[in-house]
Formats: sequence, structure tokens, C-alpha cells
Amino acid sequence: MTRIGGQFIRFAVAGALAAIAHYATLIGAVELGGATPLHASLAGYVFGATVSYLLNYYFTFASSAAHHSALSKFLIAAGVGLLLNGAIMALLTGPFPIHYVVAQIVATGTVLVWSFSSYRLWAFRTPSQSDRSPRP
Repeated sequence: MTRIGGQFIRFAVAGALAAIAHYATLIGAVELGGATPLHASLAGYVFGATVSYLLNYYFTFASSAAHHSALSKFLIAAGVGLLLNGAIMALLTGPFPIHYVVAQIVATGTVLVWSFSSYRLWAFRTPSQSDRSPRP
């Protein structure tokens, strides 16, 4: 299996656990708390992103990047994902009569592509020896 294939499988496992946290928050907040699907989805995204950061840093990418660096990049990438998620949820549960869980599935699939790419290529990237400048 290629390195990226193994990373994607680990990313999928981490993503599944983050999605469980996200969807549990979403459904619980809507069904038990009376929140709107958009607000519940955004809260779920934040909870899922917390799970995602920890699992992706340690498990998926086994990053050796300093947390202050990786976390700041992760927050930027996750922030873009939050905006994408929110825009899709607002569109699909606002003007279109789509059930909020179906809308969240569409949003999750879209954000998945963004997340894997931005985390792998930027947030958790550890420069290889060839990328580092020579030391004096």
C-alpha cells in the first residue's frame, strides 16, 4: 500500500470518529435541545474538529511538528471547513426542503476532500530532510 493510501485509511478512521462526535452533537442539539440544524451543525463541527485534531496529529500523520505550529494551521484549515459546512447546511436546510441529516451528509462529503488535502499538505506536514535548509 502506498504511503498516501495508508494515510488516507487512517484519516478515514479518525474522520469516522470525528464524524460520530459531530453527528451526535448535531442530532442531540436538534432533537433534544431544539437548536436549528445550522447552529447544531456548527457546534458539532467544532466538537468533531477537536477530536479530528488530536487523532490526525498523533495517529494519521504522526506529526512531529510543534503543536503551536500544527494547531494554528489546523485551525485555519478547519475554519475554512467550518465555513464550507455552514454554507452548505444553510443552503440545503434553508431554501431547499432537505432533511438536516441528509444535508449534513452532503456537507461532510464536501468538507472531507478539503480537510484531507489541507491537513496532509499543510497543517500536519513535517518537512523532510530535503526540504530543510542546510545547517551551518
